Formats: sequence, structure tokens, C-alpha cells
Amino acid sequence: MSNQSTVTDFLLLEFSEIRELQILYFVLFLMIYLAALAGNLLIIIVVAHNHHLHTPMYFFLVNLSFLDLCYISVTVPNSMSNSLMSTRQISFLGCVSQVFWGLAFAAAEMALFTVMAYDRYAAICHPLHYTVIMNRTACAHMVTGCWLSSLIYSALHTANTFRLPFCSSNIINQFFCDLPQLLKLSCSDTSTNAIVIIVCGAFFGFIFFASIFASYACIFSMVLKIPSSQGRNKAFSTCLPHLMVFSLFMVTGMFTYMRQSSESSPYVDVLAAVLYSVVSPVVNPMIYSLRNKEIKEALGKISIKTLLYGHWKGELVEKVRKAERAL
Repeated sequence: MSNQSTVTDFLLLEFSEIRELQILYFVLFLMIYLAALAGNLLIIIVVAHNHHLHTPMYFFLVNLSFLDLCYISVTVPNSMSNSLMSTRQISFLGCVSQVFWGLAFAAAEMALFTVMAYDRYAAICHPLHYTVIMNRTACAHMVTGCWLSSLIYSALHTANTFRLPFCSSNIINQFFCDLPQLLKLSCSDTSTNAIVIIVCGAFFGFIFFASIFASYACIFSMVLKIPSSQGRNKAFSTCLPHLMVFSLFMVTGMFTYMRQSSESSPYVDVLAAVLYSVVSPVVNPMIYSLRNKEIKEALGKISIKTLLYGHWKGELVEKVRKAERAL
């Protein structure tokens, strides 16, 4: 491979050469993917069908669930297909697509976590002005800003990476096209790319972390002043899951992208990638739904309505059949 124009595909990391283990990985990834689809779609459906949940917090939660669905769909289906078909190949354009959309959805999630922290800050620290601060227009502008900024951020990094010539190897030591792994394959100087990644990651990471830290510092100081233990527990129950999700996503993502390539280990890189690209989209709906009383109540109402509708439909069909026999 003398230059970039000759690159037609890349070879992704193969979990195992044994066919039985490949099938096992396919089944495992399939179960994880279905769990992510079911959990995130369930949150979207529950919020959409319950008018009491049409609030800014659940509006952002629906957007987070949608981002999780998109994010896990960038990498896992292709990895499952490779395991099932016993292949490692991904086309050049497919690799570009994975890098672009993976970065875009990851950056959008980080920005959305920050917005969600501000929403909790406004709700707890300024409850009387909450509906004015977090009106529909403001919420729409915040989500739009998350999407647009993440797309621009991803486009810059993707273009900066794939302008490089790839000639040393086409083997990527990861189960999807990852930015740090691609830089290792270039036969040109990638120090500028590495500096850009580190500087951008440190800059935006500091903004996200500082914003969330400041929001929750104000929140916790306000929560501790609440006289009733029930009020404190309710406030903590809406804040702690968000901190857990943000910490898992940010720590593993920053660990992968901020390290020097010489310090990386293939096993550690794969584990970190699984945590932030596969586990996080599955864990998010579990954390929010299992610890959220309103989500569980809305889910229970939908389940009861579904059962009653099924029972009513069965009785109606039986009555129609009896009427037909009578005729």
C-alpha cells in the first residue's frame, strides 16, 4: 500500500480464529445489542405515550436513548456480521463512516450529559424559574447545539485522519475503526494529529467536566439544605444515575483517546472500547429506568393497558365468532 488511494479495505481485530468461539461472540454481541435496543426503545416509547413525562428532563433522556441506539449501531452490527461470516474486512468508506458517526454520537452524548446536568441544576436550584429557563425553545436549541457541534467536531477529526496516507499496514487492532488505531497505520508523521486529538479532548473534556462539576456542586449544596429526607432522596435519585453514566462514558473514552500510542495495550484498548461503545448504551437505560420511579410507574400503566387491550380484543373476537355461529 504505497498511498491512500490504493487502500480499499481494512482488517479489523478478530476475537478468535476458532469457529465455535466466533459464533459465541456473535450470540453475545447479539444479546447485548438486543438489550440496548429494547431498553432504549422502551424509554422512548414510555416517554412518548405518557404526557406527564413531557418535561425537559425526559426530553433530554429520550434524546440520550436515541443517541445510544445510534452509537451502538455504528459498531456492533458490523462486528456481529464479521463474526458470523468469519471475516475481518471493512471497506475504506465503511471505516470512514464508522469513524465519523462514532465520533459524532460520542461527542453529542458528552454535550448532552452537560445539558442534562444544567437541567438538573435549574430544576433544583431555581425551581420557581425552571419553566422559564428550560422552556421548549431553549431545550430545542440546546439539543440542536449538541448535534451541530458534534457533527462539526467529528467532520474535522475524520477529514484530518483520512487525509493521511496509509501504507504501513491495513490491520486495525480494534473491533471497529478507531481513531488512535488508524493513526498507527499511517506511514507519515501523525504527531500533529495526535496533538490535535489531545488538545481538543483536553479542552472539551475540561469544559464538560467543569460544567457538570459546577452544576452538581450547586445541586448537592442545595439538596443538603432540604429539611425532609424524602426530598433529599428524590433529588439524589435523579442526579446520581446521571453522574454514574457520565463517569463511565467519560473516563473510558478519555482513557482511550488521551494516552500515548506507545503506552497502549491491545487488550486494554479493546476492554475500554467495549465499555464506552457497547456497555454504556446498554447500561444507560437500566440505570435511568430502574432508579426512576416515574419511568417505572409509566411502564406499569402501559403494561396494564396492553394486557387489558389484549383481554378486551380476545373477548370481542370470541363474541364475533359466537355471533357468526348463531347466524
